Amino acid sequence: MSYLIKHVSDNGIGTITLNRPDRHNAFDDTMIEELTECLNLFNQNSSIRVIVLNATGENFCAGADLNWMKRMSTYDWDENYQDSLKLAALMQTLFDCNKPTVAFVQGASYGGGVGLVACCDIVLASEKSTFCLSEVKLGLLPAVISPYVVKAIGARNAKRYFATAESFNAVEAREMNLVHKIYSAEEFDVKTKNYLNKLTDNGPDAVQLSKQLVNLVSEKIIDETLIKKTAMLISDVRSSKEGKEGVSAFLEKRKPDWNI
Repeated sequence: MSYLIKHVSDNGIGTITLNRPDRHNAFDDTMIEELTECLNLFNQNSSIRVIVLNATGENFCAGADLNWMKRMSTYDWDENYQDSLKLAALMQTLFDCNKPTVAFVQGASYGGGVGLVACCDIVLASEKSTFCLSEVKLGLLPAVISPYVVKAIGARNAKRYFATAESFNAVEAREMNLVHKIYSAEEFDVKTKNYLNKLTDNGPDAVQLSKQLVNLVSEKIIDETLIKKTAMLISDVRSSKEGKEGVSAFLEKRKPDWNI
């Protein structure tokens, strides 16, 4: 039985739904393998423009499954290392997706669940969502997810929440840039789906390239090399079929062909 529900809509939304509500969508080695494989397939599917990660039930993801943790406690160092590399590969696969990734977060996200959230480009949360980097309560560390969480919330916040394992709510998560938008629980399903229009209304190639653009310029020195790269990029886009269609549609006051 699969731990995931997969769906691709006619307008190019690829949705991956964590589906272990009885376990609060906690993940184990099986779910990690399934999710990594599905992300790779969606990323390679040219008909998919946006990847959505959501979950069934009351909570988004409770982190590591208890039965999996029991098994890990019997592993030797090499077995733990190989197991950890699989989780690391999942996080990197999600973070490195060349298409925009959007997380719909309801209820609780703990441990590795926060890692999944931090790896997504856009995070839409219910007002009832809560977050906790709980590893130190078990004498463990959020090591594998740390590069993505620190990038999302900053080093100072990470030092606090890694060490204290405090829970924080959606408003606090937004203040730390882990969450972008908060919706009421009653409106959550409608608002999150409507938000996707902001992505699908835009040029599909341009949306994908915009993500690459951020990766290109982020934390780079603004020098002649970077200036030339950005000038080359916009020149490529302006002369592309999509770029020409977008400008023509704007000037002619009509919808572009990707949005008809």
